[in-house]
Amino acid sequence: MIHPIFSVLISKPELVMEHVSGYAALVREEASTAGLEVAKRAIAWGVTTVGALLFPVLAGVAAMLGALHGFHWTLVVVPGIALAMAVGGFMAARKRMPAETFTELKAQIDADARALRAIGARS
Repeated sequence: MIHPIFSVLISKPELVMEHVSGYAALVREEASTAGLEVAKRAIAWGVTTVGALLFPVLAGVAAMLGALHGFHWTLVVVPGIALAMAVGGFMAARKRMPAETFTELKAQIDADARALRAIGARS
């Protein structure tokens, strides 16, 4: 009645710990290759946030200065730079992760799931 995985957990916990440590090593290896891409995305989201916060502030200041001193082309360019920074950061942050990210880990999880289903079907 008890699933075979539970008997292995009870009788040989060192095997389970070895398997889990293998998963941890695989995740660490896969994450190190994907880490650069994740760091690029984090920086892009940071640039997007800074640009999105700066744009309305600079646009408000430009509107007030324009009302007091009249129109000047820098009153459009300065907030426009912040807006372009936000849009550029957003476009960079929205790029898809490479398709080959964590493929080995996914394959290992699928193989383990198939093995567990096969063991469960036999008992």
